[in-house]
Amino acid sequence: MPRLDLDYSDATRYAELLGLVRMAIGVMAWVAPDRITVPWVGPATERDTRTVLSRALGGRDIALGLGVLLAARNHKGTRGWVEAGGLADAGDLLATIMGYRSLPKYTRALVLAITAGAAAAAAVIAPALKEA
Repeated sequence: MPRLDLDYSDATRYAELLGLVRMAIGVMAWVAPDRITVPWVGPATERDTRTVLSRALGGRDIALGLGVLLAARNHKGTRGWVEAGGLADAGDLLATIMGYRSLPKYTRALVLAITAGAAAAAAVIAPALKEA
């Protein structure tokens, strides 16, 4: 497996980008819940239930993304926030794998790729974020 060596500055920029993307997804989950939950779990569940689930996950992602941005700004604790986000993404990946057959046929591979990619990005970025 090729090794990606990032210096602290590049890793911090990538962490901030990851934080911004996470916050954008979180905001979208709050403002347009069906845009997040229907592709992931399908329309089968009751709309109110999907909305609650989407907003709960959105709140989590807003908090994790904001944590990364604030930590990067203060040059303190960024690695921990990126690792926490990666762990949350790994949980999403595992949940997607466990429910794969019951998820919408046309979007489940995409959701699997997104969750795996986000967890992998955190795994690559975090080790380079050793505080100076």
